[in-house]
Amino acid sequence: MAEITFDDFLAVDIRAGRITRAEEFPEARKPAYKLWIDFGPEIGERKSSAQITKHYTPEGLIGTQVMGVVNFPPRQIGPMRSEVLVLGLADANGDIVLIRPDHKVPNGERMQ
Repeated sequence: MAEITFDDFLAVDIRAGRITRAEEFPEARKPAYKLWIDFGPEIGERKSSAQITKHYTPEGLIGTQVMGVVNFPPRQIGPMRSEVLVLGLADANGDIVLIRPDHKVPNGERMQ
């Protein structure tokens, strides 16, 4: 495991956002959803691709708050430009479980 400094950690901008839209992403190599996430007035809405199809449905994701890295450069994923990295952890089967606040926080709130 590589060590980083506290300043390195502070450079990663992790924020809370609310999923406003979610849909299937059939063009992705692995099963995924396209997500539109509202990160509040400072950052606005950003798009992402997330391989979270085992535990979630597009309909069930609407309104869910998630945590995402908002200052990585955009990545082209098939025909979509992913603008934020949604954070998750693998369960015992390797399927992704979202990291999200357990209480409502303002959209755009930065991880402390």
